[in-house]
Amino acid sequence: MAVTAERSVRSIVEELLDGGSLRTIRTQVRSPRMASAPAGDGVSCGEGRIDGRPVFWFEQDPSVLGGSLGEAHADSICRVLDIAASYKAPVIGVHRSGGARIQEGVAALAGYGRIFARHVRMRKVVPQIALVLGPCAGGASYGPALMDFVIMPRSGAYMFLTGPDVVAEVTGETVTFEELGGATVAERSGLASLVGRDEDDVVSLTRRLLAYLPQRIGEPVAPPHKWKGPVGDPSDAVPSDGRVAYDVRSVIERIFDRDSLVELRPMFARNLVTIFARLEGRVVGVISNQPFALAGSIDIDASRKGAEFVALCDRFRIPLAVFVDTPGFLPGTQQELGGVIPAGADFLASFVEASVPKATVVLRKAFGGAYIVMNALDLGADYAFAWPGAEIAVLGARGAVKILERRKLAEAEDVETLQAELEGTYRERFLTPWPAAESGYIDEVIPPSETRERLVTALLR
Repeated sequence: MAVTAERSVRSIVEELLDGGSLRTIRTQVRSPRMASAPAGDGVSCGEGRIDGRPVFWFEQDPSVLGGSLGEAHADSICRVLDIAASYKAPVIGVHRSGGARIQEGVAALAGYGRIFARHVRMRKVVPQIALVLGPCAGGASYGPALMDFVIMPRSGAYMFLTGPDVVAEVTGETVTFEELGGATVAERSGLASLVGRDEDDVVSLTRRLLAYLPQRIGEPVAPPHKWKGPVGDPSDAVPSDGRVAYDVRSVIERIFDRDSLVELRPMFARNLVTIFARLEGRVVGVISNQPFALAGSIDIDASRKGAEFVALCDRFRIPLAVFVDTPGFLPGTQQELGGVIPAGADFLASFVEASVPKATVVLRKAFGGAYIVMNALDLGADYAFAWPGAEIAVLGARGAVKILERRKLAEAEDVETLQAELEGTYRERFLTPWPAAESGYIDEVIPPSETRERLVTALLR
């Protein structure tokens, strides 16, 4: 099916919903402040079903006054949000708006306030998905940002607070709509949860994402009827040399149900992956360090991403599987100045506050404060496991030897040889998972092939 500039958002909603299930409300509402505004005032809303599940929706029409929001327009969105909250069914908002309707003045701004307040309150009631399929400027950008997920096509949609003309006037910088707030910007900033190839792909992603979410907050996600086990041994994807990078998603694919991974915000904080997956058909939130980026170290953005994902899974009652392979927090003045300590504290706190089942598996290395932050047993993990080759310590061998054996190294004739020897001794004594297991800080050292079985027991209760 071709995507054209003339394609209406209504057709998107019709494709998104199960055939014959779409029902509209408030089609005759008119603006009390603009006689020229047509019936509906530039927004459609109603209910329908996706895979048989009731959902509520609203959609802004850019062909009516640029999709701008006025008083009646806002009232219609508020009305469908109120109904969704009452019936406790998910909400999907389709956003294409130039912002507040200038002709309606403060009434338009007040309308945004009413909508924003509802989005925040509904976080405790039902899942909310925003589809940004066109311009989303000024105050209009906050609506999607307040919902649980933002999905955009690769081109033709953008979000920003101030447009290119204002940016040029204030800063002298010349930018395009895409450069200022297109999908590439949104995914790198973490604003976009998922980015589709085009609008058709956005429809497919939305339907798939909804299958991983509960119908209402506090209700578990219903398992699907069918699932297939993974293929391959997870240890095959992990190099034995801790200095060699690898893509941790290859490990995750070998543990969870086949073809079940949906990665959220993949281009933001790439050193941490956040994924919805299935384990024997049940939805699980997966969070892991990513050695392929920054060696898996944790920085400010990774801390933000992790804390938000853990809180989201806890709110949706989705159990958490945590995979650890990190050398620690990313060092440097920029990280300290930017607030890595409070960001890391928020990440840590998210695990403590989460009441869903949580299990941690140390794949290769877990050093220093990062070991604790990644859901250590003493932080509140229900289970903590480690693979036989895992390294758990305050510092890696090189850093520890430089501190502990600085006097020997200073007096040595062959520093490099002595350094290597001391590092080997340190690894044998301190970097294996056995001391942690013997002291009870790890529940069990397990072969990688048992990881899936252990997670089933730990998380699916």
